[in-house]
Amino acid sequence: MKLELVCGDITAAVAGQVDAIVNAANSTLLGGGGVDGAIHRAGGPEILAACREIRTNRWPQGLPAGQAVSTTAGKLACRWVIHTVGPVFSAENDQQEILRSCYLNSLAVADVLGATAVAFPLISAGVYRWPKSDAIAQAFKAISGADTQVQRVLLVLFDIATLRLAQSLLPPQA
Repeated sequence: MKLELVCGDITAAVAGQVDAIVNAANSTLLGGGGVDGAIHRAGGPEILAACREIRTNRWPQGLPAGQAVSTTAGKLACRWVIHTVGPVFSAENDQQEILRSCYLNSLAVADVLGATAVAFPLISAGVYRWPKSDAIAQAFKAISGADTQVQRVLLVLFDIATLRLAQSLLPPQA
């Protein structure tokens, strides 16, 4: 699998380059701030309607951290949005496995959909306060160890400082 680092707004930076965009959602799946809000705004009401159906039929209490589900992409320039809920950072609780499961479960959903190119944000590194260097390390560990049919993963970093940090931490690729 090829891993690429990209800087920008995930709703625009990878437009037309991927089959699916991963949404760093909150457990309600009903939109919010950051990446979640941007995806809902850019994708339009079809995404919200699909998320409401998931809440009604599959996850009435909300999507648990680490799990992933897919919806239409609405007006986004891809076929699907894969929603995953990252853990909120806590220095007292080691939740690295849950964070990695966001990536792994999202890739598993991508496999079911038949997606070969997927864009991820840096999950939990915004309002969920995960330290960026460790969020990047967990993303790299999960993605590089994934058993998936996805051929291309784009990790979309919101700003140039985070992109440079990720570039400095990127392990050599074979």
